[in-house]
Amino acid sequence: MVHRRTLITTLAVLTLGVGSLAACGAGDDGGSEATPDAPVDLRMTVWTADESQLALFDEIAAEYVEANPETVASVTFEPLPFEDYTTTLTTQLAGGNPPDLAWIFENTAPEFVSSGALADIKPALEGAEGYAYDDLLDSSLDLWSDGDGLFAYPFSNSPFVVFVNTDRIAESGQANPADLLAEGGWTFDAARDISAASAEALGGAGLVVRDFDYSAWGNLATIWGGWEATPWSADGTQCTFTDPAMVDVMTWFHDAVFTQGAMPGPGTAADFFAGDVTMTITQISRASSLDGSFEWDVVPLPAGPAGQQSVIGQAGIGVLENGANPEIAADFLAYFTSPESAEKLAAYFPPPRESLLTADVLGAANPLLSPEQLESAVISSIVGAQVKPAHSNFAQLDAAVRGELDSLWNPSADVETVLGDLCSTIEPLLEG
Repeated sequence: MVHRRTLITTLAVLTLGVGSLAACGAGDDGGSEATPDAPVDLRMTVWTADESQLALFDEIAAEYVEANPETVASVTFEPLPFEDYTTTLTTQLAGGNPPDLAWIFENTAPEFVSSGALADIKPALEGAEGYAYDDLLDSSLDLWSDGDGLFAYPFSNSPFVVFVNTDRIAESGQANPADLLAEGGWTFDAARDISAASAEALGGAGLVVRDFDYSAWGNLATIWGGWEATPWSADGTQCTFTDPAMVDVMTWFHDAVFTQGAMPGPGTAADFFAGDVTMTITQISRASSLDGSFEWDVVPLPAGPAGQQSVIGQAGIGVLENGANPEIAADFLAYFTSPESAEKLAAYFPPPRESLLTADVLGAANPLLSPEQLESAVISSIVGAQVKPAHSNFAQLDAAVRGELDSLWNPSADVETVLGDLCSTIEPLLEG
């Protein structure tokens, strides 16, 4: 869990100190850092410990070092535990030991971007030969932009989709979601009804929002999108949990759980990949958990009253402004995210480059998916997608929202009352 005080304090200190720290590293003209006397060692924090991923990172870094021996001696990737990643990163920042580059979670992106902790990498990316900056999807850059600057590269853009157990669909005599999609009838109401009927007929569970577990409420954004509901206003200053769209979708969700029985209730363990769940909303990367024990399909998120919207989980790579060599780090980042490198990284991380969002490229990362599934469920879900909720005060808001929603997860809860109380609680935490 992120320690909120550590994040606030560290980034506040960085905001005050970035200017002087950058000046200390500037050259005689005051506009750029001094050329190092010897090749430097770069360090990037990551939250993966996957050996194949780290080997790919090392391969790309070795190519960069070989091409730039006068400026860079080595690039080291430092895995940090996922659960404590942001806490450990901010502790390094507070202790005066910042990495040169770091992965950043989407939910803390606004805080890192607005704090001044990250360097503007747009000039380095735009200026890199053959980088093709215009190939980056505009929608993928929104979370990491401020004014005309770009403060992290959105290296991973994993869409949320619906995996369907077609064996359970057939056995329970329900309509196939792929057929409904083709006919324009793939809606949240249809998903609810299919899920409820299949669970009643076969036992197990109908629809599971994976990793939600009545705690990680941000994953409900995969449903909210169909109603165009959001937890707070676009500028982060107003609670919108009481807006009609949010009341409607949370009422729909509550009824789907406690009235229709379409979703498992609190405390019920249900794993789609074990075979006893009809469908699950999760990220496409979970396809690797499929073991062939049942027939399955994958379709995009259903449509709600406001139409169909796509949602992605996103992560960025930023250059720390008060790192030892931010300009060299930005140059490495331009190489690490070039069209050639991004195509290699696409084996694990869906890229933000429009030219690489093809069935051929993404098929290497998702060999279990057919070209048709990749086109209809994956590629279409990345272009123009919304990102899960983020805020410059997210960690504190996360805990407050989770606590208030606890009272919603019982059959007799009054949705409007709970959401009204929630807004009263979080309004002081919102900017304004």
